[in-house]
Amino acid sequence: MTTTTFAPLPTTASPSSSIASTTTESIAFAPTPLQAYLVRIGDTCLIHAQRLAEWSGHAPILEEDIALTNLALDLVGQARALLTHVGQQAGFDEDQLAFLRNERDFRNFTIAELPGRRAGQDFANAIVRNFLLAAWMNVLWARLEGSGDAEIAAIAGKAVKESRYHVAHAADWLVRLGDGTDESTRRTRQAVDRLWPYTAELFETDDVDTAAAESGLGPMRVSLKPEWDALVAPVFAEAGLAIPATGAFRSTGSRGVHSEHMGYLLAEMQTLQRSFPGGAW
Repeated sequence: MTTTTFAPLPTTASPSSSIASTTTESIAFAPTPLQAYLVRIGDTCLIHAQRLAEWSGHAPILEEDIALTNLALDLVGQARALLTHVGQQAGFDEDQLAFLRNERDFRNFTIAELPGRRAGQDFANAIVRNFLLAAWMNVLWARLEGSGDAEIAAIAGKAVKESRYHVAHAADWLVRLGDGTDESTRRTRQAVDRLWPYTAELFETDDVDTAAAESGLGPMRVSLKPEWDALVAPVFAEAGLAIPATGAFRSTGSRGVHSEHMGYLLAEMQTLQRSFPGGAW
C-alpha cells in the first residue's frame, strides 16, 4: 500500500509568498488594472475548467469523457500561464492565486461558475456553455497575439490553437444535439435559454478594459462582440437554434460579485491546499 505524505515546500519565494504557502490564511491580493485584466481571463479559464472536470467519468460516451477532461486540462494550463505571469509581478505563485484567494477576489465571468453536472444540469448544458465560452476565448486569444506584453502574446499564440479545437468540438456537439432527437433538441434549447442572459457580461466595458486597451495589453471586451457573433450565429443556425434577445439582466462575476454557487465551487477546489498548506506529493 502506498502512503501519501505532505511536506512543506521550500520557502524561497517572496515574504508574502512564503507566509501564504505554509498557512491556510487567504492572501491579500490587490491587483492593478492591468493585472486585473489578466486575472479576469485566468479566473474564467480556471473556473470553467473546474465545471468541465465534473464530467470526468460521467460523459455519455467514453470518447467524450476523455475529450472533456482534456479540454479542462487545456484551460487549467491557460489559467496557470496567466496567473503565473501576474503572480511574478505581485509576489505570489499561481497556486496561491488559485487556492488562497477569497470568493470576492475572483474575477471570472458568472457563466463559468453556474451549476454543472453535480447540480443536476445535463450534458446539453455543458455543451452550450462550452461553446459560448470557447467562442469568446478564441476571439480573445486571437486578439491577444498582438498584445504589447510579449509574454502574453506568446501565451495567446499557444492558447488560440487550443481554443480553435474547443470551438470545433463544442460546435459539432451543439449541432448534433440541437438538430437531433426531440428530447435532445428540447434540452439544448432549454440550456440556451438558461445560459444566454449571462453572455452580456462578456462584452461589458469598465475601467479595467479601458486601461488594458490604452496600454496595448489587450482589447476591450465590447470590441470582441462582432467576431463572437460571427462565430456563434452560423453554428446556432445549423443546429436549428434561435439566438435569444439580450435583456436588461447583467451578471457581475467579473467585478467580484458572484452567484451563490461560487462559494461551493471554491470550497471544493481549494480544500486540499487549505487543509494541507504547502503540501507536496
